[in-house]
Amino acid sequence: MATSYDYAPLFRSSIGFDRVFNLLENAQRARSLSDWPPYDIVKTGDDNYRISIAVAGFAQADLDITFQSNLLTVAGKKQEASAEGYLHRGIAGRPFEHRFELADHVRVNGADLSNGLLSIDLVREVPEALKPRKIDIQNALASSSPAQIEARKVA
Repeated sequence: MATSYDYAPLFRSSIGFDRVFNLLENAQRARSLSDWPPYDIVKTGDDNYRISIAVAGFAQADLDITFQSNLLTVAGKKQEASAEGYLHRGIAGRPFEHRFELADHVRVNGADLSNGLLSIDLVREVPEALKPRKIDIQNALASSSPAQIEARKVA
């Protein structure tokens, strides 16, 4: 059962949320794609994340990681091996592509392939200008005191 949502009424009553609606539409479209190979997304700290993808049988040269404008793409394509000699072939080696939409200010910190797991470390770095800042409260009495008018001294 496929469910489709119409976001048109939301477009009429909102301004500046185009990216959010595009993310929702892309996420809905991406659900039909295969979830192979399996992956985990783990929050490893306040601003740190890790994506782990099970890529058993794939070599480093078979994998490609691309990050462009908040979209992280992980693709894998194995070199074709001869089918001779196999009595049973249960280890999947088909090509795959996973796409991850990343929030603003999230960047890829590094990637590692170990024991059949591809780990991609992400970090969120919010610029100082966008971080919350403390505003000092001024004393209202000090700023609203009447100005002193200088008078000439009488001799």
